[in-house]
Amino acid sequence: MASLHFLLSFLFFLYQSVHAQISSSPDSFHLPVTKDLSTLQYITRINHGALQIPTNLVIDLDGAHLWLDCASSEQVSSSLRLIPSCSIQCSMAKPGHKSCNHHSSCDIFTQNGIIQLVKTGELVEDVLAIPSVDGSNSGTNFEIENFILACAPATLLDGLASGAQGMLGLGRSKIALQSQLAARFDFHRKFATCLSSSNGVILFGNVGSDSISDPEILRSLSYSPLVTKPDGSSLEYFIEVRSIKINGKKLALGQEGIGFTKISTIVPYTTLESSIYETFIKAYLKAANSMNLIRVASVAPFGLCFSSKGIERSILGPNVPAIDLVLQSEMVKWRLHGGNSMVEVNDEAMCLGFLDGGLDPKNSIVIGGLQLEDTLLEFDLGTSMLGFSLPLLQRQTSCSNFLLESMVGSL
Repeated sequence: MASLHFLLSFLFFLYQSVHAQISSSPDSFHLPVTKDLSTLQYITRINHGALQIPTNLVIDLDGAHLWLDCASSEQVSSSLRLIPSCSIQCSMAKPGHKSCNHHSSCDIFTQNGIIQLVKTGELVEDVLAIPSVDGSNSGTNFEIENFILACAPATLLDGLASGAQGMLGLGRSKIALQSQLAARFDFHRKFATCLSSSNGVILFGNVGSDSISDPEILRSLSYSPLVTKPDGSSLEYFIEVRSIKINGKKLALGQEGIGFTKISTIVPYTTLESSIYETFIKAYLKAANSMNLIRVASVAPFGLCFSSKGIERSILGPNVPAIDLVLQSEMVKWRLHGGNSMVEVNDEAMCLGFLDGGLDPKNSIVIGGLQLEDTLLEFDLGTSMLGFSLPLLQRQTSCSNFLLESMVGSL
């Protein structure tokens, strides 16, 4: 009987997916993104349930799935359905899940990575609506039935930006948003982020000249492999940084080097393991002195600050030493200019937006939100490659006006 129940559940799920693809096929989806200035978290909005409840979510590249505080008065959804333990959906959400209880729902771990808190939630299905693009119509909300998400306890909301009711996980999971969209609409398994200090966007599906203001940006991306750590950190996104250069000079980081470097949307500023940070700061200060930058007292949490007086500015931000993350070869470099490296803490000082990550962090380098802004990043799960653009400011544009004018109204 258990095998028959599992087969019927699978056939039902397959039917729903095929039915959704046949009934309508958007070319792409886009989620608006804003930055909460008090927490430095990136926020998007979806509508869910039969009543299309507007819901703010914090974006987490590491997260396995979308989770909500479903029990709050603002989040009651009449169309929400619990997913049983013995179902294909539960098996998708919990790799290695073998035993099941026909009389129980599917329990699942839900995580708030900002405060490092994990709680048990319940896997559910509901209607989800997000802006879609179909070539002739832009910015209309498209309803996706039987979308898989998790209901989490209210305590998991601690540390989130005011008004956020959950988190949108975009990790390498079968039930992450990009994976569900790819399965239902036959998209490539990839998505793109374009974050900003104001308005940005996340793109899913067949992104091309119909959906962005400057298609040449897509054709000029550089690529680096997305790598997997031996410890099995399969949800997260890592690249391998071979070396770091400041104004073209390579840092002496010893034989161990750097290795796995994580990309994160919930860490505001890039963090470096203490020994790497110490070498980095010394080299940066030397380069800054050669450019006549004047060091001033540090402003927490930053360790290196400069006087704003006399620093020239360009479209790429303050004229300060350039930072190169050298990837698989000397020819592939992720360059960070002043706009992605400096933080203006007051009218008189700006600080280097890189922090000491401690002596024994889980990851030697975590690339944070500031360093990701106004750069198009394409996460291709099918080929395990990361595409990254030159700073959009270099093209006299930014993520805040990345979309076509026809879409801006929906943001």
